[in-house]
Amino acid sequence: MAITISHTPSDGTLVHGTARGDGTNVILKTHGFRWFRTLGLWGIPGSRDRQPNMGTITRAADALRSAGHDVTTDIDATHRNVVDAEADRTERSQARAEALAAKAERKSHAADAAWEAERRATDVLPPFGQPILVGHHSEGRHRRAIERARTATRRAIDATDDAARAAQRAQAAANTSAHRYNPVTVKNRIDRLHAEQRKDQRALDGHSRVVARTATHTYRDEFAPATGEYRQQLLDRTDQRASEIAYWESVYAAQQDAGLAASHSRDTITKGDQIKYRSQWYTVVRANTKTVSVRLFEGASFTNTIGYHEISGHRRADTEPSGSPEAI
Repeated sequence: MAITISHTPSDGTLVHGTARGDGTNVILKTHGFRWFRTLGLWGIPGSRDRQPNMGTITRAADALRSAGHDVTTDIDATHRNVVDAEADRTERSQARAEALAAKAERKSHAADAAWEAERRATDVLPPFGQPILVGHHSEGRHRRAIERARTATRRAIDATDDAARAAQRAQAAANTSAHRYNPVTVKNRIDRLHAEQRKDQRALDGHSRVVARTATHTYRDEFAPATGEYRQQLLDRTDQRASEIAYWESVYAAQQDAGLAASHSRDTITKGDQIKYRSQWYTVVRANTKTVSVRLFEGASFTNTIGYHEISGHRRADTEPSGSPEAI
């Protein structure tokens, strides 16, 4: 049976046609694929609504062919509308959160039942911690009761730990969407996307990099503009990323208009002002283009930088705090 490595925006990169015991698991795992239990397929994690990682796909396909497998690839490098992709992501996240919440509830009931069984097992032990009467006809029964109580207690403790872990996972899943749209997270994502865009644009245009300097000469690495399939991959990637940047910038602008995201800049914050960062107030040493410099503790000989978007409160040096302590 032929193996197909496919990629679509909605499904990501998946491998069809593998079978248990055919040796593909070791090869695929070595090349960055993971077994998706809910799908019953191998795939690349985080590949949904991302451009296909052709390097990983090609290396995995070549390794599978070298092992004697018939491999084809089916790649769709288009991308979905960001709004549709985010809606799909949110739906999957909510479904996962609901499934984990149900699992956590089942684990909690199992823990309660385990502790009830532990109570019944300990209730049959002789009262007042009576020692085992060695040689007495009750010795065997007493030892078995102690062992059953010990086993029941261990099971109850393990069931409680399982329930706690399940509850933590359910809570983390429930917080996923809220964290994804947290204003600071959104701004960090925009900055990262812009940085990745600049990197790919340099590869498209060609660039040079200084690797060493001497008193008489500067040594550079020269990189020619990308060509062929690699250039097309870069163009597809930058096109998709441009759509993502536009979407997230609109989200952040709406958060700023609603007062949920900070709108600070070096035009509004100057040296001597106080800013609030993670529940603590700091005095501004210098206002930079994208950050402010502060000393995180008294007497420090160095400064730390804080992004304007991370500031949750502002006090001008010559005025009292405006509005609430959380005012931005």
